[in-house]
Amino acid sequence: MKHAPLILAASCAAFLLIGGCGGTGDGGQRKNETGGTSGSSDPAPPAAGPEPASCPDGRKLIKAVDVPAVHADPVHVPEATISGEKVPAVTIPGVDVPAQHIPAQCVQHEPAPGGCLGAVTIPGVTIPGVRLPEVTIPGAAAPGIDVEPVTQSAVSSAPATRLPVTGEEVCQSEPATGGEVVGAVVRPTLLRATLVRPALNRPAVTRDAACNDDGECLPAVSVPAVSVPAVEIPPVEVPAAELKPYAAGPGEALKGDGKIAYSLGADVLFDFGEARIKAAAAKELAELVKSIRREIPSGAPIQVDGHTDSKGDPASNQTLSERRAQTIVDWLATEGGIERSRLKAMGYGETKPAASNTKKDGSDDPRGRTRNRRVVISAARS
Repeated sequence: MKHAPLILAASCAAFLLIGGCGGTGDGGQRKNETGGTSGSSDPAPPAAGPEPASCPDGRKLIKAVDVPAVHADPVHVPEATISGEKVPAVTIPGVDVPAQHIPAQCVQHEPAPGGCLGAVTIPGVTIPGVRLPEVTIPGAAAPGIDVEPVTQSAVSSAPATRLPVTGEEVCQSEPATGGEVVGAVVRPTLLRATLVRPALNRPAVTRDAACNDDGECLPAVSVPAVSVPAVEIPPVEVPAAELKPYAAGPGEALKGDGKIAYSLGADVLFDFGEARIKAAAAKELAELVKSIRREIPSGAPIQVDGHTDSKGDPASNQTLSERRAQTIVDWLATEGGIERSRLKAMGYGETKPAASNTKKDGSDDPRGRTRNRRVVISAARS
């Protein structure tokens, strides 16, 4: 019996074949110790886990942003004597706006089957809001003088938010017949735009001087303006990634985005529903090992992904895909001489089909099912 050739291939014109895509198939005022009044700043939302100092696997680190505290001194109005009567001293509270810390973040890269460009997410971010409290210069009464209080209302700036930005997983689709060119697929550039919380200013407030007919005066009182500077979080960009076109056929490997992937038809490797390697598959696997040694740096991790069609129940297909991936890992280690520590088995069951399991009219598509039954071996080339 003639076996199908080893296909070193691909991805879902959205990223269908090698990786496949989903579808069918195998506050107020508060007095502080300095006599000031606390302005308020919404606390930064808690990070989901410790704040990163670096990101794994070369992922982009989005640096933390620290917003300094703002302080304005209290204003002291001294005691005065008018026509022998005392006008008491008064202290108008200052302002203390706490410092704010916007934690560092890592761009998130989702794991993907071999040959796919995985989903990437730039996480969302929020600059907390800030508030400068109301301030009042009290009124005063003395013989021949009666001055009204003067108030400057509170001012506030709402939180500023950027939502997460996600680029979905994409895969190439291998043609149903050999000798055709598999088109390129691109995961577009992702951009989280600049985020700004505008500057906030509470204007100065003044109570004018007031005098009686005897020429005795209460002096003017002024509380200076208070300003909170603008806060800016720079834009974050993840460049586009591409899997380049290639000619589908025996001996071809998918190379792109610094990676290489090989797709082996499960029908070449295993009997239907089984996870024991056929004796006749040894030649194809030996050729695969030669290519791995030629194309993949020594010591680089290698991922082995198992996929099924949609016949049977999903749980059984998941288990079968895991067993098949582990069987290939075991062969590569024992027969292929590849260090077992470099090898990792993953099963995707029927969740990442390379093709539809049914035709447009709803009838069974044996060719599509054959393409979905596969094992994909992938690794970084640099």
